[in-house]
This record gives sequence, structure tokens and C-alpha cells, in this order.
Amino acid sequence: MKGSIYPCIWFDGNAEQAVETYKNAFKGLSVLSSNPTVILFELLGKKFMALNGGPMHKPNPSISFSISFSSKEELDVAWNILIENGQPLMPLEKYPWSEYYGWLQDKYGVSWQLTVALSVTENVPDVFPSLLFTGAQNGKVEQAINFYTSLFENSVVEVISRYVAGEHDTEGNIKYSQFSIEGQRLSAMESSHNHAFSFSPGVSLVVTCETQEEIDYLWLNLTEGGREDRCGWCQDAFGVSWQVVPKILYSLMANPQHAPKVVDAFMKMTKFNIQALKDAIQ
Repeated sequence: MKGSIYPCIWFDGNAEQAVETYKNAFKGLSVLSSNPTVILFELLGKKFMALNGGPMHKPNPSISFSISFSSKEELDVAWNILIENGQPLMPLEKYPWSEYYGWLQDKYGVSWQLTVALSVTENVPDVFPSLLFTGAQNGKVEQAINFYTSLFENSVVEVISRYVAGEHDTEGNIKYSQFSIEGQRLSAMESSHNHAFSFSPGVSLVVTCETQEEIDYLWLNLTEGGREDRCGWCQDAFGVSWQVVPKILYSLMANPQHAPKVVDAFMKMTKFNIQALKDAIQ
């Protein structure tokens, strides 16, 4: 794989408002490109997509964003902005794994885990998606890690920590894990407790591909035991949503004369077909 992986957050027509909120909450957030449907932005050097997808899907805590800060003061600023009309999921306080940590869901439904970095040298401020495997997916984190890291060539497993007897979940369940695929860091946890949410297209992972061969390979593997959706969207066997997108799509869409023809072509597709996109503008 030569492409990149980054998260996409689904909004109901308020993506621009949400990005403005995040610009106030987080230092250094910059907008890369913007149109009425899609806003691409960068936070701590990591790319995000904000999609105005409509009312069909909503983000939920099954995929949250873990973000670390250089200081308690910076974290407090972000927390106070994000919690407005939102709700706390874990209160902001000291925990065994962090001197200062809190988990909240903002007014757009997006969940954030905020913590202070251990030190500038040991844990530089970072942001990455955190997956919580619940319900039917509980107990499948290790299987998922093995699948994702085998699917993407440039992968590293960094941490796997399990619950031990006497802790508040099933002994042997994965309490915390961290791994990276194609440079995108992810964390994953599992919970035996009852939760009113599971993975959904509210937060998906976008994979940009250089070639049709890469698209075919990822589509075949990601949809095995999962589901094909329209316009390059699919769900894997664990219920996590992916967008498998050709890199050339962005340059084709940048041309205002070509864009309507390209949109008309890919709206008829499930898996993307690069040649059909090129043929649409001839």
C-alpha cells in the first residue's frame, strides 16, 4: 500500500459548524479543503474528513478520538468547549493510567478521550481513533488486530494489555491495545458490559489507493464476512466501516467541469472502478 488512512466523521449538515468548534478547542487545527459536502482538516499533523452525509448515521462512542495535550491548561480549554451541550462519559480526573483524563461526547455526537501527555519526549501530543468492541464484537480485538495488520503491509503492534482477575471486566479481555497501519495509529479495547452502541458509518476509515489492484485487494478482504455498500463504502466482519477510495478521485473532483460526470459515475458503483471514472470525463 502506498496510500494513506484517515478517519471520516459523519455529520447531519453541520460539519462546518463542528470544524469551527474544533478549531476553538484544539491548537493548530487547519482546514485543508472545503466544499458543501466534505471538509478535510488536519489536527496535530493527522488528516480528518468531516462529511455532511445527512441524518442516516450518527457518530457514537464505539469509535472515539484519543487526544493528548502538552499541559493540563490546554486540556481544560478543549474540555470546556467540547462539553458544552454534550455529556461526560468519564469525568475529568486522575486515573491509574493518567494523571489527568476525561472522556466526553460532544453536541455533534463525536466522542473524545482527553489526556495530558506523559512528557514531551516520551509521549508527544497525538490524536488517533480508539475502537471499543462491545456486544457481539466483545472478545474479538486480538482477531481484529491480526486481521488489520496482516491486510496492510506497513503495520506495527505496539501494545496489548489484558484484564487480570479482580479488575472490572472479563479476565483475559483486552483492556487496551495500540497498533498502526500505514502510519495511522489506532487503539482498541473490548468490554463485556452492556452498551447502547456499536460500530456504525458514523465514523469510518478512509483508505486512499494508488491502483485498481489495491482497491480490488482491500475490497475483497474487507468485505469478507462484512458488507458492500455504495460509493466505495463497506463494513468489515467486525462492523467497522471503511471507504476504499482511489487517489485519482480527488484530482478528478477538483475540476469543476469534470466533477458532475465523476459523481454521476461513482454514484452507480459499489467498489470504485478507476477506469470507469476516467471514461466518465472523456
